[in-house]
Amino acid sequence: MRERLRRVLGSEGLRFVVVGGINTVFGFGVFAGLQLSFGERVHYLAILVVAQVIAVLEAYVLQRWLVFRAHGRWWRDLVRFSSVYMVSLGVNLVALPLLVEILRVPVVPAQGLVMLGTALGTYAAHRTFTFRHSRGAARRVDVPPSVGGPSG
Repeated sequence: MRERLRRVLGSEGLRFVVVGGINTVFGFGVFAGLQLSFGERVHYLAILVVAQVIAVLEAYVLQRWLVFRAHGRWWRDLVRFSSVYMVSLGVNLVALPLLVEILRVPVVPAQGLVMLGTALGTYAAHRTFTFRHSRGAARRVDVPPSVGGPSG
């Protein structure tokens, strides 16, 4: 199943878009569900932080496995992955209140707008920062040694 899925999604950029769509729907669903369930008792920024932690863990597993095909360094990559989303969370913590408090956009649609805006930067950050070492190691391991030894 895993290999079939990888063959269908051969392009890293396409895999990122598909997995990013799944992650976005999941993360937005967690935020919306928490907001609808607890929004009258808990401030939307506290809900945002809880939803972010849950969504980042889910996104890490899928992006590591399906998008970047990373191997090894699991904890190190998680720290790097989380640091990318800390920046995203910082942007979100500024943009969401701006939309909600100043522009009077309802909380859930405002979060949808912010999520779309921050999604674009995460691909470049993960590709060049989070998984760059693990991806290189995976390529070196997957390349079979030459049969006749070094050429030239």
